[in-house]
Amino acid sequence: MLMAEARREICAYGRRIAGLGMVVGASGNLSVREGELVAVTPSGFPLDRIEPEDCPVIDLTGRWVDGDVEPSSETPMHLGIYADTGAGAVVHTHSAHGTAVALTMTELPPIHYDILLLGGPVRVAEYATYGTAELAENVRTALAGRRAALIANHGGVTFGADLAAAFEAARLLEWLCEVYVRARAIGEPRVLSEAELAAVTRRRATPTRTAQDMTHSPIEPKSIT
Repeated sequence: MLMAEARREICAYGRRIAGLGMVVGASGNLSVREGELVAVTPSGFPLDRIEPEDCPVIDLTGRWVDGDVEPSSETPMHLGIYADTGAGAVVHTHSAHGTAVALTMTELPPIHYDILLLGGPVRVAEYATYGTAELAENVRTALAGRRAALIANHGGVTFGADLAAAFEAARLLEWLCEVYVRARAIGEPRVLSEAELAAVTRRRATPTRTAQDMTHSPIEPKSIT
């Protein structure tokens, strides 16, 4: 079976995503790229019920290469992301808090510094009918310089070097959206400034001293008199 391991991986992560409640019914889709080929979830299948042989394989132009089931209707969006990035996998969900933010906002603001792991504030792509070239183009625009985007009145999408990375980005996106929604129920969330975000970036670029480093610190202890 062509791209057998990738197709098995899609099924495994599809079940994880469904188990976390990030999709309902046959919504949401995943894909994995290997060179010029892409394995993608099938159209109309709940993610917790797909089997490897259900996942079709296409090329980067969308030409059907292998499999008996029609590719996901959102295949144009996946292919657009692959065209713009070096991604190895794409995850698209309809998670509740992400969709709620996508219904009401034009951008998820930096309410937590881990948003930097997604590239910064998460833009909301303009609405268009699902599965269309227009939606794919809107998502590509929203993803510029980012690893995640929300989609107005629809859901969210993330990508990564592999499916594990794309999945973790999707989980982080939903967590950030949930924190924002919960905070708004209490009051106006505090948003981190550009200076505060820059300080986090600098901090992450600074090597962390290990316990061993501290044990052999060059700083001499004070003499006890």
